[in-house]
Amino acid sequence: MGLEDYKELVGNSAAICTMAQMLSGTLICRDIYRKGTADGFDPMPFIGGVGMGLLMLQYAFIVNDPAMISVNVFGLTTSLLYVLVFYVYSPKKNELVMTIVKTLGIVGIFLAYAQIENPVTLEFRWGILTTLLLFMLIAAPLANLGEVIRTKSTEILPFPLIAMGTLVSSLWLLYGIIIDNSFIVVQNVVGLGLYIVQLSLFAIFPSRPADKSEEKMK
Repeated sequence: MGLEDYKELVGNSAAICTMAQMLSGTLICRDIYRKGTADGFDPMPFIGGVGMGLLMLQYAFIVNDPAMISVNVFGLTTSLLYVLVFYVYSPKKNELVMTIVKTLGIVGIFLAYAQIENPVTLEFRWGILTTLLLFMLIAAPLANLGEVIRTKSTEILPFPLIAMGTLVSSLWLLYGIIIDNSFIVVQNVVGLGLYIVQLSLFAIFPSRPADKSEEKMK
């Protein structure tokens, strides 16, 4: 039996784990609810999730892959709900709205381009576009690297998303190899590398700043 015989199994497993990864955002929303504010939490993974959900859904329709279509419909829905939670609890609503508007504006331009591009070249060019943007989204938590080093804490990093992202990237990498889709393979090779870098930070630094940990012990 070749890898092709496991295409459906791997595709379904990747889809289910991706949905589980998307649901892991509920843990962050729970922390926001308990704290009573979204201050200190980075909304970009979820705002970016809305943008990437729209773009990846377009790519799924281009390649006509049922597993990718269902996953991205689900992901888009959950990302919208998470952004709503951030808005309700955000102390800087105007700033959040402006970020959302800018993101949707850029996505709208790309989606308009997809409607006028030649179908023969669209799949390749759209694959490059989504690959580059996906790298930026996955690497977004690394923008807080300076804060992590300064506080010697990974409290600001979304561990549930990063941990699940590592598993999901591994499965989609295998799926990409099976269906011989170079964009999916490249996306997840680099994505897996970025997730591993972020996971290594949790091995180096604690999840809470030292002063908070000591205060909790007292």
